[in-house]
Amino acid sequence: MLGSDRFVWHDLSEFPSLLPVPETGETFHDNACLKAAGYAKQTAMWALADDSGLEVDALGQKPGVHSARWAQLSGTGSGDADNNATLLKQLEAVPDQRRTARFVCVLALSDPGGNIVLTARDTVEGRILHAPRGNNGFGYDPLFLIDALGQTTAELPPEKKNEISHRGKALRRLREMMDGAISSAFSTRQPLL
Repeated sequence: MLGSDRFVWHDLSEFPSLLPVPETGETFHDNACLKAAGYAKQTAMWALADDSGLEVDALGQKPGVHSARWAQLSGTGSGDADNNATLLKQLEAVPDQRRTARFVCVLALSDPGGNIVLTARDTVEGRILHAPRGNNGFGYDPLFLIDALGQTTAELPPEKKNEISHRGKALRRLREMMDGAISSAFSTRQPLL
């Protein structure tokens, strides 16, 4: 989505000796920037990082940056199934009209020196169901209903999910910014992480 015609993309699996960058930020933006800058400095390459998760209005925008570890932090287990069960328990008494939520994605692009050059943020709005539906996707997808579609993100085919998802929209937004602001700074097929 970001241009394999102009860039050579690598992922972290190609760099097994890299030290993990701790996600110590208080926001998705903080964590995306920490990871992009940290991996850029370690590889001396441009780096793109994402931080994303679920914000539930009735829980004060939580789990937020703790989405992947929500059950663990709540002392109720670990992994997707426990995260979903924990969220459902916390929302047990919350009526449908107050179960509004959004998936959030923030992307950060760092130059090889660890300077953040661009960030992009986008969301997809929905609400949390009382029980899971669908077998596609991961994480909170089976609980996240998009009212306009009448489906959870776990019921959507992958191409439709990419079209409307927070990550897909953020990637398209970043692509537009890269095209408009920094395309000339990159040579053809510049390596990126």
